[in-house]
Amino acid sequence: MSYSETNPRRAGRPRDDSRESHILAVVNALLAERGYDGVSFEEVARRAGASKPTLYRRWANKREMVVAALKVGPARRDDADAIDTGSLRGDLLALCRRLLTTLRSADGQTALALLQAGFEDPELGETIEQTVGPTGARLPVDVVAAAVRRGELPEGVDPFPFEEVTGSVLLLRRLNGLAVTDDYLEALVDTILIPALRATASGTRPLPAGIFSGHPATADA
Repeated sequence: MSYSETNPRRAGRPRDDSRESHILAVVNALLAERGYDGVSFEEVARRAGASKPTLYRRWANKREMVVAALKVGPARRDDADAIDTGSLRGDLLALCRRLLTTLRSADGQTALALLQAGFEDPELGETIEQTVGPTGARLPVDVVAAAVRRGELPEGVDPFPFEEVTGSVLLLRRLNGLAVTDDYLEALVDTILIPALRATASGTRPLPAGIFSGHPATADA
């Protein structure tokens, strides 16, 4: 385990907000260039012209530093988190649009880093969903429960289709410069997501975790 993962914050001089803003801008730049794995205390300190102890006084570990950067960076979300349009179709469309906002609010590499967090570092992915704001790549339990109460979905629905397909296709379109119109999102929801979600309630076999579920299985070494 690295020093940056175990070293507790130490008391020091009062924080300089402008200095911290510069450091977090460096973190966001590194995320864009190299992804989450390419961010390190050493590289951030070098680029920001700061000492590593300066970083350790602010953040206990890399995950904490990255989340702080995302909160103030181009991928931050300021709108309300709850999704409740009154219909399953409306909720799924709202989630798709939220995911598009996540993807469009940052360059392709930063967007990819955000969505990859769930399987590169599940704890980071969960922290992003809870503190930075839901990305739209996961299907909230509340959305499913509301659809079941309204009779739009049967009991026993599994989120696998949404969490495997939605983020994957929208990210691929984003990275390849392909259009995502309202007509496209409606077709995705009506012909793929809703039918597939309903099909999971049959319970004929256990389903794997979707790639953006936060806990997908990894390949055997």
